[in-house]
Amino acid sequence: MKCARTAVILAFLSSGAVCMAQVPTQPPSQPPANREIAPEEVIKEFSKRETEFYEAWMQYTYRQRASIAILSVDSEKSNEHMTIVSDVVFRDDGTREVKVVQRNGFLRSVFWSESDTEVLNNLQPFALTVKDLPLYDLKYQGKEKVDELNCHVFAVKPKSTKGGRLYFQGKIWVDDQDLQIVRTVGRPVPQKRDNQFPEFETIRQMVDDKYWFPVWTHADSTLQFDVLKVHIEETITYDNYKKFGSKAKVLFGPVQP
Repeated sequence: MKCARTAVILAFLSSGAVCMAQVPTQPPSQPPANREIAPEEVIKEFSKRETEFYEAWMQYTYRQRASIAILSVDSEKSNEHMTIVSDVVFRDDGTREVKVVQRNGFLRSVFWSESDTEVLNNLQPFALTVKDLPLYDLKYQGKEKVDELNCHVFAVKPKSTKGGRLYFQGKIWVDDQDLQIVRTVGRPVPQKRDNQFPEFETIRQMVDDKYWFPVWTHADSTLQFDVLKVHIEETITYDNYKKFGSKAKVLFGPVQP
């Protein structure tokens, strides 16, 4: 997303390139019930499940709705709004495609760029896989509840922000039974004066009784550029999950923050 003299990417981050991978045929193995495990073991186990989750997620079709609103510019109220509805489908040759089926509205203060589209469609959700785990420092912060789930909480930050790519910095909540991430709160880094990112929250729900898939992502941030202060709100929902080649659908209603 760009304005006349500055640039902003308003989007959400995950690790790993888009790829086609085989979905595990068996549910992830579970740790013994009622056994407390060390944070290091939690990290090891949830990174395995994140890898399985991400590979499985890339084998599902779904509908993605992105609603982007500029609420104010330099503290002056604005009503700019844009909606992008996309279907994630598979071509006859098995390759994955994101098809825009509806686009309404227009943003005047900032421009939706190709980078925004790329991140929206291909760099979500944030997945801390075995491959990317060595790039991050994790600090255990205890246990909290997310709705009715007991979760391990970790602060996550990249060991380095070099290399010309984006990283996640924030917190993750890991269900203490399935050892899968069910909630993330954070933002892409590094931050620059002319390249700002909002803090976002993503909620996952279980699909097909084995994978915690994203169903709701939300950001509400004021971004300070050299020439503008922009209050941005963005909401993305994901629904109609269907495993490629299956006729069954998993439907979700609106998720409340």
